[in-house]
Amino acid sequence: MPVADPPVPPGLDALHGALVYEGAGRLLVRGLKFHNARSAVGWLADAMAMRVPLDHGCEAVTWAPTSSARRHDRGFDQAEVLARAVARRLGLPVGATLRRRHGPAQTGRSAAERRTSVAFCAHRRVEGRRLLLVDDVCTTGATLSAAALALQAEGAAAVTGCVAAVTPAPGSG
Repeated sequence: MPVADPPVPPGLDALHGALVYEGAGRLLVRGLKFHNARSAVGWLADAMAMRVPLDHGCEAVTWAPTSSARRHDRGFDQAEVLARAVARRLGLPVGATLRRRHGPAQTGRSAAERRTSVAFCAHRRVEGRRLLLVDDVCTTGATLSAAALALQAEGAAAVTGCVAAVTPAPGSG
């Protein structure tokens, strides 16, 4: 099911979501994230790219990286895989700009815990750049917010978020 653009977390100029994180949308994202079901990547990237307005103004694509432990366990970073596919569809360059600082996984944490448990630092120059920041799921916006604020701290001119799925607000369904 397509999704209306969710509320914009602090640090982002806009946020675009392709699907609601329930039903088929949840199965597609979880399949990629937890079972390396790469057959979903093309479809998800198409849906994500279509949600980004034609006048987006972004110059490059980056992603909110998973932890090094999760990347090691899975053998890949699902946000990176999606970012590379979205960048191809939008005809934009893509590159890693962030490093995730050590901390607990976001899965299963409360909104308050999510806001205080994730942190990033930029490791590439982004000064003056307009970036499209990709992630797989937006639940509270804490990860996207932390990533966007780290990019802004390094001088990013604008950060637009784009996610494969948005978790519906409690009681909205």
